[in-house]
Amino acid sequence: MLFTSESVTEGHPDKLADQISDTVLDSILVQDPFGRVACETLLTTGLVVVAGEITTNAYVDIAGIARSVICEAGYDSDESGFDGNACGVMVAIDEQSPEISSGVTTSLESRDEFETIDMDNSYETLGAGDQGLMFGYACNETPDLMPLPIWWAHRITKQLAEVRKTGELSYLRPDGKAQVTINYENGIPVSAPTIVVSTQTEPGVEADKIESDVIERVIRATSPANLDLSSTRFLINPTGSFVLGGPRADSGLTGRKIIVDTYGGYARHGGGAFSGKDSTKVDRSAAYAARAVAKSIVAAGLADKCEIQLAYAIGVARPVSTNIETFGTCNVDEKALDLAVAELFDLRPGAIIDNFNLRTPRFRPTATYGHFGRSEETFTWERVDLYIEELTRHFAAR
Repeated sequence: MLFTSESVTEGHPDKLADQISDTVLDSILVQDPFGRVACETLLTTGLVVVAGEITTNAYVDIAGIARSVICEAGYDSDESGFDGNACGVMVAIDEQSPEISSGVTTSLESRDEFETIDMDNSYETLGAGDQGLMFGYACNETPDLMPLPIWWAHRITKQLAEVRKTGELSYLRPDGKAQVTINYENGIPVSAPTIVVSTQTEPGVEADKIESDVIERVIRATSPANLDLSSTRFLINPTGSFVLGGPRADSGLTGRKIIVDTYGGYARHGGGAFSGKDSTKVDRSAAYAARAVAKSIVAAGLADKCEIQLAYAIGVARPVSTNIETFGTCNVDEKALDLAVAELFDLRPGAIIDNFNLRTPRFRPTATYGHFGRSEETFTWERVDLYIEELTRHFAAR
């Protein structure tokens, strides 16, 4: 079986948009941890538009944030193809709808006269910020319990940025993509038949040099051990030239790389984007929680693969449904696993926000190189040691 996933660099226009939106969110959370943010960004030639619904008592310089993010990504002059210092920035922000706000602040459960609410631990009072379905996934293919194609694709694009910033490959420019195809035999990754890398460069660099440098200093430098590359076909800038890039060549939009952000298409996706949304939006927070559940199950040795689906109704705290799929790899009774998850994981939005500390600024780093499979401290939903211990103890006692 062949499976392919892609990643993009931090200079890709869509990722620039995600970074601006998440930096706006982080900047608001510094001053107002309870701010409601739904911020979207559009970039095109010479222009940035930041729009959305934000309700907060904080003040942030949105235009300044946009310029800073663009320059930090490497677009700081006309020569780079886009100049964050000189581009136009339009801001069109309104407040969150009061009807949405009231349902999030006071959930259906807390308004129901027949419900019993523990006000000392009142996770029931915060309702989901929207209806929708979210998926979390984990598998034991990589040390970070991510599917290998997306895991390696992220490593390649991150390395492209690294060798550009350090000057090792100083002719590289910020925009770029990587696509990794993995060959599976009996469910085990054994080789990489094709790897595609398209990277923006300065004009005048020989194609042979770009190909040699990218293969040796980017692809092989990040390749997993024990993966056969002897027959790999490397396609480096297959159009022959990639000089014009970034927002000048292609518009960018927040939320347009949701498959890059998650599992590279290896697992299902509910359709909701993450960047620019505060954690009352379950598109984001519940997807993080679902990943924590799936990762905990795989890390505890209860299954080799796990996908969990959650579904919510706007203004309602408790999920309307949960579903766990282990693809025939479960090492315990599946009904018992369902019960254990229901017992050990509180999947109400208020509990998710508290458990993963999602009212503090931590979202800018998520806007590049994936929201999952990351070891940095800010990715609290990836730190699941406590859940692993609880799951292990739960099944050891049976």
